[in-house]
Amino acid sequence: MKNSNYILKVTNAKKAEIRKALKDAGIEVRALTEVYSEEIKEEESKQKDAKEKTNG
Repeated sequence: MKNSNYILKVTNAKKAEIRKALKDAGIEVRALTEVYSEEIKEEESKQKDAKEKTNG
């Protein structure tokens, strides 16, 4: 067996929700740590979402 570490960037998610989603997908989570958090303006969030949709 091998232990792996990943960085996951999310918007509008809580640690408990992330842990549950991964568990539901059959992924065992050893640790979940918030490294950085910042507040974003609503308009910036909409622009970012639109850009991500166009980039696929």
